[in-house]
Amino acid sequence: MLALPPAKINLGLNVVRKRPDGYHDIETVFYPIPLRDVLEIEEARDGAEDIQIVGMGPDDRPEDNLVYRVYSDMRSAYALPPLRIYLCKHIPTGAGLGGGSSDAAETMKLINDIFSLGLREEEMETKMRAYGADCPFFIRQKPVYAEGTGDVFSPVELTLRGLHFVLVKPRESVSTARAYGMLTPRPSVTDIRDILKGDIDTWKDRLRNDFEGPVFRMHPAIGAIKQTLYDMGAVYAQMSGSGSAVFGIFRGEPAGDERKIFRDCFTFRKELAI
Repeated sequence: MLALPPAKINLGLNVVRKRPDGYHDIETVFYPIPLRDVLEIEEARDGAEDIQIVGMGPDDRPEDNLVYRVYSDMRSAYALPPLRIYLCKHIPTGAGLGGGSSDAAETMKLINDIFSLGLREEEMETKMRAYGADCPFFIRQKPVYAEGTGDVFSPVELTLRGLHFVLVKPRESVSTARAYGMLTPRPSVTDIRDILKGDIDTWKDRLRNDFEGPVFRMHPAIGAIKQTLYDMGAVYAQMSGSGSAVFGIFRGEPAGDERKIFRDCFTFRKELAI
């Protein structure tokens, strides 16, 4: 069976408090975008397990990938036969786009379908919490308001259908731990959901990502990408998560060719359909 796990972006991101366990409570909206990996899973008829992951970093090991972890756990829990798994990575890693989490969730969904395990979406969401705070989001792949550490979801009625989208991922990587260390958590003044109900032209002055301050100080080039997207005509631009990817939302076709403007970066352009 074949699946196309999508990436996500954050619309707004408030870091509201540090928890006694050392983690942070956040407020954000997860929104799926049509940048996708390719995942194929089938039973190994000859009994020879085979895991292939294309697009990993040179120092990454397949057994450390969340896809392998989910498969290994489910094989033990449900006495599954060996599988052949092929994953082709298109979603950049270390970008705040949730690619690894999406691949993990899609692995559970495919295995559930292939072997008719009968797991409901609610059950899979609960199981996915063991692999990362945003992993449960990718079971349904619908916009949600996320609280807690990013694992408590509420439905959000939001569509960006018909708007144009440009994503830029620079070579710079961001230390999330260091970015958190430079933040001062604070309660939010305005609910992100209320801001998103307003016209998108109002988001620029109201919808913030708390990570942008420390990250842009550490990596001025990432902040420059955001400004360039506005210069191209974006009505709203923001870094996703703790970075380093930055996206711009446009009412019409963006001015200029992002591949030439951001020469050393990964870029992605698409009209949104959700």
